[in-house]
Amino acid sequence: MGAPSKIDADILAEVLGYRFKTQAHLVEALTHASAASDGRARRTYQRLEFLGDRVLGLIIADMLLEAFPNADEGELARRFNALVRRETCADVARKLNLGAFVILGPSEISSGGRSKRAILADACESVIGAIYHDGGFEAARDFIERQWKRRMLEADRPRRDAKTALQEWAQGRSMPPPVYEIVERTGPDHAPHFKVRAMISGLEPAFGEGRARRDAEQSAAAAYLTSLGLWEPEEIEHE
Repeated sequence: MGAPSKIDADILAEVLGYRFKTQAHLVEALTHASAASDGRARRTYQRLEFLGDRVLGLIIADMLLEAFPNADEGELARRFNALVRRETCADVARKLNLGAFVILGPSEISSGGRSKRAILADACESVIGAIYHDGGFEAARDFIERQWKRRMLEADRPRRDAKTALQEWAQGRSMPPPVYEIVERTGPDHAPHFKVRAMISGLEPAFGEGRARRDAEQSAAAAYLTSLGLWEPEEIEHE
């Protein structure tokens, strides 16, 4: 699939609820790094993803303050983390069928790149960044409110902080506190990806991943709690 044609742009305007003034912003937002390996000069979505991640965080934080005026900082943080995590961004992209419009190289197309969670999450954030860059803050807020407000209001009270819950579980059994260790760090400096191992003496370790060390530690702690039968398992998708 090459750059979006005029009809593709028209379809996307309907899907996104936003029509781009500068078509180049839309094309950049949908161009995966694998499409830049064909020797042609292409701007990929990484820079807009970086921007979109920050725009999403700011707007979600503001929406939460308005929607939950009596929530304390801990509850706001838990709700925030659930709404901005990669799984949620990928789900938004999936509902919009955004993967069908992403510009991929042949290798990614053949490996099912249009349905990969990582690519969908990145594309969702890059589109947010592109809307902000093209139309400003209010345009980005309108898009995010349409896609996230119902999720925010319908979500159950978020789970407790996984690391705290796991530490309290261990302390309640006179066990040493969990230890977290980075086992892998990949990606560029502006968008790192961490894999962390959580260890409790006498038990098998559990692993988690995230775009920040803290997120990866939380993921590993959640995996432990799930393996211990203390939390219900969440749907697992392969990157």
